[in-house]
Amino acid sequence: MYINKQEFIVNGLKHTIRSAIAEDANQLSDLRLQIDGETENLDRAKGEAFIDAQGFEQIIKKDTENPRNIFLVAVVDGRIVGFSRCEGSHLNRFSHKVEFGIAVLKEFWGFGIGKSLLKQSIAWADANGIKKITLHVLETNEKAIRLYEKLGFEEEGVLKNDRVLSDGKYYNTVIMGRFIH
Repeated sequence: MYINKQEFIVNGLKHTIRSAIAEDANQLSDLRLQIDGETENLDRAKGEAFIDAQGFEQIIKKDTENPRNIFLVAVVDGRIVGFSRCEGSHLNRFSHKVEFGIAVLKEFWGFGIGKSLLKQSIAWADANGIKKITLHVLETNEKAIRLYEKLGFEEEGVLKNDRVLSDGKYYNTVIMGRFIH
């Protein structure tokens, strides 16, 4: 699905949140690779599960055509600096919910870009009858957990010793959800 683009100014930085389009595919491929190398908060190490421009074009096409999916990008001065996706299931028993994922370049942390992406995703979900948004977050990503809680998410469970990071230690994954009755 598509949303109307929205503009925000946070801490003096203007950013736009809009739906991804096919022309974003090259930037998205490069961006995802860079972000994966900047943080261990995500599931992948740099280069793992690489998606090339053609792969992103297919994802964007699928998400545009599917009323249960949305792919958003955050743009600063014409440059994509972050993205998020909500992906729903085609199964009837799960038709009320979507799973949310997000990534923002480290140099743009602290400018509310993640919050803007999440708020736009929530607004889209609410407007389209989606009752639940779920996500997984690394237990040490306390800023993200606080943001999710502020926006109505609650902890639903913990996957213990779910990830091994570069320090060789095991970390838990927190499962969070936001449900609208």
